[in-house]
Amino acid sequence: MSNLVEQYGPREAMEYDVVIVGGGPAGLSAAIKIKQLNPETSVVVLEKGGELGAHILSGAVMDPKALTELIPNWKELGAPLNTAVTEDRVLFLTESKAFKTPNFMLPKCFENHGNYVISLGNVVRWLGQQAEALGVEIFPGFTGAEILYNDDGSVKGVATGNMGVKRDGEPGPDFQLGMELHGKYTLFAEGARGHLGKQLMAKYDLNKGKDPQSYGIGIKELWEIDPAKHKPGLVIHTTGWPLDTKTYGGSFLYHLENNQVMVGYVVGLDYENPYLSPYEEFQRTRPTRKSAASSKAASAFPTARALSQLAACNRCPSWCSRVAH
Repeated sequence: MSNLVEQYGPREAMEYDVVIVGGGPAGLSAAIKIKQLNPETSVVVLEKGGELGAHILSGAVMDPKALTELIPNWKELGAPLNTAVTEDRVLFLTESKAFKTPNFMLPKCFENHGNYVISLGNVVRWLGQQAEALGVEIFPGFTGAEILYNDDGSVKGVATGNMGVKRDGEPGPDFQLGMELHGKYTLFAEGARGHLGKQLMAKYDLNKGKDPQSYGIGIKELWEIDPAKHKPGLVIHTTGWPLDTKTYGGSFLYHLENNQVMVGYVVGLDYENPYLSPYEEFQRTRPTRKSAASSKAASAFPTARALSQLAACNRCPSWCSRVAH
């Protein structure tokens, strides 16, 4: 990239108080809070997807506590939290049977009373609307491709990716050099395993003295089922078969509105069996999942896959203090 900058540069630069890389829930929530604290602060959000929510694949059960703290009147503003959880079930599966865990034995994290079954993509799009209403600038379709540094080693901002580059890495006829976004503060909200985040971890040695991060691969389908079988707000989690006792993972079924059920499977990436395929394990549970979804003939939309973080990151204090200036 440096050769292209030397050949076609200098890059155009824009100055902001805060530059946020990543237009997901964390990045947009940060942008909203900053504008609430000081409306005069200039904030820009970079999102690599063509639109907000384009890369948000999660179907989720959401505790509205944080949203209530951020936007107390979210119901009046039409936040897409439409389906309250009505029932929790945790099942232990064998190849031929399912055993329901009594509710009094469930840990607190499986008690979802007061939570909502949501499409996180819809929530992200709604958060984007609230951010723009406060004056946040959002640039969809632009990737944060390079971290920019000041002479003292602090983060100066980021540069977006070049446009119109051919497959061989050479500039094409419609080539356009990326632009620089400079910020007094730069927030990296790239999600699990962001490529700029990995660079920051290496440069500032942010992993030193920290527990290693654990990851899982998540696979999700969206089903439309018989209305007579649909139970809005029903939340089901499973463990056990087809995974062995050494492999972390399980499935989930969340009943949304409009006769839709989000069906997914998560497998921890520390599995020992090199021949294990998370997607094939997901497919092996299809008859069981159809039974749990109460439908013999459910129509499924295309399967989506995503990387997820399975443990909370304890790097934030050193991260924030060392990359801001």
